[in-house]
Amino acid sequence: MSATLFEPSLSVGTLRPPLTSTTAPSMADSLPSINFGFEELRDRMARFTTKFDDFIEQGRKRVLEERNQFRMNVTELHEDQRMKKKDIEILSLKASGHAQTIQKEAQETAEMHAALAAVETQRSERAATRDRLKTQIAETQRLIAQRQEAQRQHAQRLDAQAHFNAPELDFWQDYLCLRIEGAGVPDRLKFVYTHADERDWEREAWFELGMGRREYEVLHCRPKVEPEELERALDKLNESRDLGVFLKGMRELLVKAMR
Repeated sequence: MSATLFEPSLSVGTLRPPLTSTTAPSMADSLPSINFGFEELRDRMARFTTKFDDFIEQGRKRVLEERNQFRMNVTELHEDQRMKKKDIEILSLKASGHAQTIQKEAQETAEMHAALAAVETQRSERAATRDRLKTQIAETQRLIAQRQEAQRQHAQRLDAQAHFNAPELDFWQDYLCLRIEGAGVPDRLKFVYTHADERDWEREAWFELGMGRREYEVLHCRPKVEPEELERALDKLNESRDLGVFLKGMRELLVKAMR
C-alpha cells in the first residue's frame, strides 16, 4: 500500500501565502491533496477478513474432523476393549476347562495307579498263596504217601498176624464163651458173652468196641460196668494192643456187674 508523506516544512511554506500578492489563491485551495488509501485499506481488510474466515472455517472443519476421528478412535478402542474382554473371558473359560480336564486326568491317573497297585498286591498275594498251597499240597502228598506206606505195612502185619490170630481167636471164643458179631456200623464190633450169670446161663453180656481210631474205645456196654475200671482196661489195651487179655478182663468186669 502506498502512502503520501506529509512534510511540515513544505506544508507551512505552502499554507503561508505572500502577504503582498493580491492574486494569491484561497486558503482552501492552498491545502494539499492528501490520499489516505482507505479503499485499499478496506480492500485489504476485506481480503484479510475473507482469509481469516476461511482460516476459521478450515480450523473448525479440522477440529470437527479431528473430533469425529477421535470419537471414531475412542469407539474403536471401546470395541477393541470389549472384544479383548470377551476374548479374555473365552480364554478364561478354556483355561478353567483345561485345568478341570488336567485335574480329572490327574485323578484318573491316580486311581489307575491305585488300581494297578491293588492288582499288583493281589497278584503278589495270590502268588504267595499259590506257593503256600503248593507247599501244603506237597506236604499233604508226602503225609499221604507216608500213611499209605504205613497202612500197607500195617496190612502186611495184619495179614501175617491173621495166621496166628485165627487159632487164638478160636481159643478165646471157646474159653470165654464169646461170640463176635457186627455192630451194624463200620469199624465197630460187638462182643457177646454167654454163661456169665450162674443163675441164668443163657443170659448175655456184651460190649461194642470201636476200632476206627488209633486208640480203641468202648461205645456201648450191657450191663454197665464201673467207668474207672473200664478206663483202666482200655488204657492197658491201647498200650499193649493185646486183645486177648482185654477180652478176658472185660468178661470179668461184666460178670462182676451182673452179680
